Amino acid sequence: MIKKLASRVRQYKRQAIATPLFMVGEVAMEALIPMIMSRLIDLGIEDGSMEQILLYGGILLVTAAISLLSGVMSGRMAAISSAGFARNLRHDMYYKIQDYSFSNIDKFSTSSIITRLTTDVTNVQNSFQMILRMAVRAPLTLLFSLIMAMTINARISMVFLVALPVLGVGIYLIMTRTHPVFQRVFKTYDKLNNVVQENLRGVRVVKSFVREDYEVEKFNGISGSIYGDFVKAERNLAFMSPLMMTCIYTCSLVISWLGAKAIIASGNDPAVGLTTGQLMSLITYVIQVLSSLMMVSFTFLMITMSRASAQRIVEVLDEESDITSPENAKTEIRDGSIDFDHVSFSYAKDSERETLEDINLHIPSGAVVGILGGTGSGKSSLVQLIPRLYDVSAGSVRVGGVDTREYDLTALRDSVAMVLQKNELFSGTIKDNLRWGNENATDEEMAEACRLAQADPFIQDFPDRYFSKIEQGGTNVSGGQKQRLCIARALLKKPKILILDDSTSAVDTRTDAQIRAGFRSYIPDTTKLIIAQRVSSVQDADLIVVLDNGRVADAGTHAELLDRCAIYREVYESQTKGGDANE
Repeated sequence: MIKKLASRVRQYKRQAIATPLFMVGEVAMEALIPMIMSRLIDLGIEDGSMEQILLYGGILLVTAAISLLSGVMSGRMAAISSAGFARNLRHDMYYKIQDYSFSNIDKFSTSSIITRLTTDVTNVQNSFQMILRMAVRAPLTLLFSLIMAMTINARISMVFLVALPVLGVGIYLIMTRTHPVFQRVFKTYDKLNNVVQENLRGVRVVKSFVREDYEVEKFNGISGSIYGDFVKAERNLAFMSPLMMTCIYTCSLVISWLGAKAIIASGNDPAVGLTTGQLMSLITYVIQVLSSLMMVSFTFLMITMSRASAQRIVEVLDEESDITSPENAKTEIRDGSIDFDHVSFSYAKDSERETLEDINLHIPSGAVVGILGGTGSGKSSLVQLIPRLYDVSAGSVRVGGVDTREYDLTALRDSVAMVLQKNELFSGTIKDNLRWGNENATDEEMAEACRLAQADPFIQDFPDRYFSKIEQGGTNVSGGQKQRLCIARALLKKPKILILDDSTSAVDTRTDAQIRAGFRSYIPDTTKLIIAQRVSSVQDADLIVVLDNGRVADAGTHAELLDRCAIYREVYESQTKGGDANE
């Protein structure tokens, strides 16, 4: 895991290496400052020597300046490298996710992926920066300060050996109680993001059913759980500062008492015992030693906190798409013919029931095929196998006479245009959204596609026409307008296969008929698969497939199915003779 994360530093290696080097310079100067101060007091102030005061005062200023400069450079290098590291992590995760198949995406919830790209990366970034600085600074400060203190007076410095275990045990106990709480908090963030995302996407439904109070209560439950865990963790961490201050003040008192006795006994003679300046240095080293130990503990805490985040990031980076292009993949799609040869499919490998079972269909190129069936009959699952959004569990799907698993994924999906059941528009202008179908489309081609999709009339009513802004998710257009824009976008691809997954449900029957008529004239050689709930949308199709519980109940023309398929006949009669109303 560490090696995989470290490889994401890439172009910021020099800054990452420079950070601890500058930190060494800063810590070394900080360790020298108390010693210089003791010389300044003992040889300058105590003896009243202005020459010594100026000498050591100058050395002190130079040392402090070097320490400051080293600290600034270390901070700058750490900020650049950690921000760059986080940028590379997000870049690699995002690009990795783009290669996922639908089954890979199903493995991670949307809210979890968002948390991993934001909160988890931020946690790892903070830890990386702390490792570069604090993980280097704290041990070096501890080591240098101990050496300097021992150099001044080894006997009095033994006070450290008593204080360090006490502080270390206390910090360890605090950490062991706090770490599990933080691990639990970061997992709860996934639930919080899921609740917020679900509420924002379904805000119209929430308001129409007057369920605001219920949603607020649900949010408060998750938010309250995070709040409670953070309070518990911070309550534990609150003991850190009193423990630290107790150790520092106790050591300072003991050293002051022992040092005062040594100064009196020696008559302030460094050759015999201890001087006033050296005592002040020892007290400063006490603070540095114990503070460095506290910094070590905080570094350890941050690393342990971010460990769970790092594991979640690596899970995304390690996930391999189960749908990839084969070696020597075919890039030429001959035509839009489709063959389902004993196809079975299930979303989960260990599923007891298959979503599709033993599907056998031949669809010639250029044909218009209607697909009907009840909810859960497998209509959407069937068409998603054509562009390999999922792979079959058994059997094969052939496009242009070739198994889809032999095609290059980009070439295959470029030849298939899908207007999904849940239409999606992106923030930007109408033109920006249309160019998803063909980024090089001319204004005339876009207008023609919109006319065929019956979208041009309402676009002309907008003040800015094709430059009109579309809000995220297409919230500022109606459901029917959104569907027609998505159909126009698909037409601009000029695909060999066009799939409409219940994508005219929000338009009236007259507009629906006009759209289908446009298909026949504009893309006669394109194979058109139309999933619909209305029989009128598919009754003039060359072939109508009726699905029932994942199986093909029957397939034929409108007249043939009326004659021999009870399911089709029942649906037709209910829609044309007011069957629903009679019920």
